[in-house]
Amino acid sequence: MAPGIEAISGIGAAGGTDLNSIAELYRNQLLSSDATTAGAGTTGVAAGSGADFAGALGNSITGLEGLDRNASTLAVQAATGDLSDIQDYVIAATQAQLAAQLTTTVRNKAVDAFNEIMRMPL
Repeated sequence: MAPGIEAISGIGAAGGTDLNSIAELYRNQLLSSDATTAGAGTTGVAAGSGADFAGALGNSITGLEGLDRNASTLAVQAATGDLSDIQDYVIAATQAQLAAQLTTTVRNKAVDAFNEIMRMPL
């Protein structure tokens, strides 16, 4: 699977394959204390642990890069005919897309919050 994110369990098996189910599984994995980043060996941010936002954001970006790299590799393999199961690429591409959407949404919310704070009277 992707170097930055472990495989999301439940996709394609007993779990649903709709985008909301995948997004929820991905979100839970990011918030799980068992999630790890590639090569760093550090644990992910546990929900409510008080960990710093910058660290969580850095881990998410690392995971997003890993998912994108994995999807790109599988896309090349699919195009050259070296990929035995096309569903592996579809799952990887969907994971990368959802991770990018989640990252963009978090960034937009952070910018909106910053702008709202800047508008507050002193």
